[in-house]
Amino acid sequence: MATAATQTATGPRIALDEHAPIEAQRARQTAPLPHADRVLAAVLGGGFLAVAVPLALLVPSGRSPSALVVAGLVLAYAAAFRLDFEVGAGFAIPTELVLVPMLFILPLGLVPLCVAGAILLARIIDGARQALHVERALLIADAWYVVGPVVVLAAAGQTSPSLRHWPLYVAALAAQFLFDFAATAIRGRVALGIPARQQLGASVSVWVMDLALAPVGLAIAITANQTSYAFLLALPLIGLLSLFARGHRTQIDRTLELSHAYRGTAYLLGDVIEGDDAYTGSHSRDVVELTTRVAERLNLGPEERRQAEFVALLHDVGKVRIPNEIINKPGPLTPEERGIMNAHTIEGEKMLEQVGGLLGEVGRLVRSCHEHYDGSGYPDGIVGEDIPLVARIVCCCDAFHAMTSDRPYRKALSQDVALAELLANSGTQFDPQVVSALTAVARS
Repeated sequence: MATAATQTATGPRIALDEHAPIEAQRARQTAPLPHADRVLAAVLGGGFLAVAVPLALLVPSGRSPSALVVAGLVLAYAAAFRLDFEVGAGFAIPTELVLVPMLFILPLGLVPLCVAGAILLARIIDGARQALHVERALLIADAWYVVGPVVVLAAAGQTSPSLRHWPLYVAALAAQFLFDFAATAIRGRVALGIPARQQLGASVSVWVMDLALAPVGLAIAITANQTSYAFLLALPLIGLLSLFARGHRTQIDRTLELSHAYRGTAYLLGDVIEGDDAYTGSHSRDVVELTTRVAERLNLGPEERRQAEFVALLHDVGKVRIPNEIINKPGPLTPEERGIMNAHTIEGEKMLEQVGGLLGEVGRLVRSCHEHYDGSGYPDGIVGEDIPLVARIVCCCDAFHAMTSDRPYRKALSQDVALAELLANSGTQFDPQVVSALTAVARS
């Protein structure tokens, strides 16, 4: 079964890379349940039992597998359930290999309780290994998805597995997805305040594994017409998938380590700026907050949002190579001093290119943070949308924060006056869509 994990509520406004939801999901797994989530999990778990027990008692079945077969299926399901492939804010689990045979080997009404038992077993093992908080180890609310196919198959009458009945199996799989999403969406909405539409993308991405493995599970179920132990054919594939899952997790671990290294380097450089010039350092950190909010307002993707965070933090890094007497001069700069000051974008690019990798890419954006929409900026005089969007955002946020901050040569302007100044220069110095987004953010 591919299960969509509920996403985190909005936290500190920092840009996310593509694996940040996975990191948040890992953190949740070892944390206790919030009160609202605990209550909802109890309600959903109780509701599941209120449905599963009557199904076990009322759905007729002529099947009578041995206790050894029942135990084997539960253990196989538990083994498959522990192989989680982390995908975005959720995780895909290859339990379809065992669930489909279960639906045709076990008494149909008993399948939900067997699946719930297998999930509990898998989570108790993870809890004992401290990979899962004890409260999360005891949840059965995630077993709701199995109710869907059981209801569909029971309503259609129990038949031996056959390719002739593929429309019925498609309906059963659709019901599985529907029940899974309903339980996940309710939990995400009530406990974390995340709209169902926002969760749908994560759900669809992890259901792909179900679609791929369901035919294999059906083939095993058809083979079970000959022997109830046919489910053992799934074990080699589960073992192979465990190797892939381990490799997938290792790759994500390394990517997260690299992302942390880049972010740590960026903030270390930010500390260097602050140590050299307290205003420039604190200014850059405030511009990060404003920039990331504007980037969210403009619906930038994860990669651009991460770049926006770093560019906002490091847009003034080149000023460490500008003499302090120019940086802190209380009056207007001379043309010669202005030329030296304007060179800080080029110096910043050079510094970040020496670091390389992601920060090398950030350096090219830092170079453009003082370009103007009409081409009157520096250092290259590029125009309009030829200026990278991230640089246009930082340019506008930088100017707004500078206007609303006290400087040695003037007092801070009010927010309304600063916004009016941005609007007056919209289409000349600043990108109009960025001005509009920043205005909405500032007034929210």
